[in-house]
Amino acid sequence: MDRTAGQKRAAAFLYPQIDAFDQRMLDVGDGHRIYVEQCGHPSGLPVVVLHGGPGGGCSPAMRRYFDPSVYRVILFDQRGCGRSRPHASVEANTTWHLVADIEKIRETLGIDRWLVFGGSWGATLALVYAQTHPDRALHLILRGVFLMTKAELDWFYGGGAGKFWPDLWRRFTGIIPEDERGDLIAAYHKRLFSGDILTETRFARSWAAWENALASIEQEGLLGESPADYARAFSRLENHYFKNAGFLEEDGQILRDLPRLEGVPGTIVQGRYDMICPPISAWKLAQGWSGSDLRFIPVAGHALSEPGISAELVRTMDALRGARFRD
Repeated sequence: MDRTAGQKRAAAFLYPQIDAFDQRMLDVGDGHRIYVEQCGHPSGLPVVVLHGGPGGGCSPAMRRYFDPSVYRVILFDQRGCGRSRPHASVEANTTWHLVADIEKIRETLGIDRWLVFGGSWGATLALVYAQTHPDRALHLILRGVFLMTKAELDWFYGGGAGKFWPDLWRRFTGIIPEDERGDLIAAYHKRLFSGDILTETRFARSWAAWENALASIEQEGLLGESPADYARAFSRLENHYFKNAGFLEEDGQILRDLPRLEGVPGTIVQGRYDMICPPISAWKLAQGWSGSDLRFIPVAGHALSEPGISAELVRTMDALRGARFRD
């Protein structure tokens, strides 16, 4: 199936575009101001949307998974990306800063509890947030599960995925000197934080291109170059988090802390052929989380826009709109 046909199929499952009724810049301290928006029903069932990356930013397309007559949808650009400022900054930018930001948004908007919707890195952040504040999470809706483990990073930056995409892997690794290719995250970090904007932009575009090219099962190879500002924020933030293992206490922390989700239900939507976040992570998560429901999508990769993934996420949100949540 060509990409245009796939996009049309995905669009058929989504709600029409809706405008935000509230947009603001929220001061979260440490010199950071983050962009926050609300759309849908002002008094509806609240759901916070956590974008991927880290560093991807939110987009209007993310509003389309929710019935606007039912849901009060909250989206925001995490520290350092999108419309948040300062742009591409990694200062005071860790998983724990983002968890605190989510809580500040909730408190600022006067929300007691909400659904948490996130994919890829957004799924990581949703899990860490819910494990930190289980009393605030009504239900987790996760797509393309990433647990921020060494095994997952080794798969994507150590040659695992490259065995399926050797031509693109060669482009990604080829701009790094051979003697530095044993640790590509560190090698790219050196250049993404070189202080020279041209060097940072060149390597940022290469970093982003490797991930973007593998996102969809229908993808035929490298896409055009990402805009410089987007690529620099996305790549610097993602590399910063990966170099620091997500700022977690230990490898496998999310699985270790699954007992904290006792009583918190979740739906996991996972592409069977996800090259960026292999399905084994979603499987392990579901095996250790009794309140979860894992749904494999047979012909799908990683992207939120995959037709099967879009359809299942809309079905999930439509089912949850009538659910009874615990007091």
